[in-house]
Amino acid sequence: MIKRVLIFLVLNFGALAIGGLFTGEGVPSDWYQTMNKAPWTPPGWVFGAAWSMIMICFSFYMAFAIDRISSKTSVIVLFSIQWVLNVAWNPAFFYFQNALAGLLIITALTGLIGYILFSYIKELSIKSLLLLPYFIWLLIATSLNGYAWLYN
Repeated sequence: MIKRVLIFLVLNFGALAIGGLFTGEGVPSDWYQTMNKAPWTPPGWVFGAAWSMIMICFSFYMAFAIDRISSKTSVIVLFSIQWVLNVAWNPAFFYFQNALAGLLIITALTGLIGYILFSYIKELSIKSLLLLPYFIWLLIATSLNGYAWLYN
């Protein structure tokens, strides 16, 4: 179990790191700083703290899922799609400065995490709570991205 958690920690934080490499100037960029942001946009430090907690919880969730879900191939395919979408959002939004592309990616990611959460809730029961922070954060992030697209 510990080995699986460590593997998923490396994969999940690796996704964040790769996405970060393609972020360009990101948050401090003139483009982002002058953007009309949603009134409910949290302070910048919240994003790093939230993603760290989310990826830790998600790593444990995935370790349990691989152990308990009968169709391991499905779990791995869904995780892989999630990984690609997670990595793709940063360059789409920040590097290419394309709020619509970011919105499409984050909407797909939110839908996918919701699908995973509700598809495996019977098999993982209480352990499904480990995926809830990811899903809730994505709902918030999708609303922030949607606002950025609508008002810029």
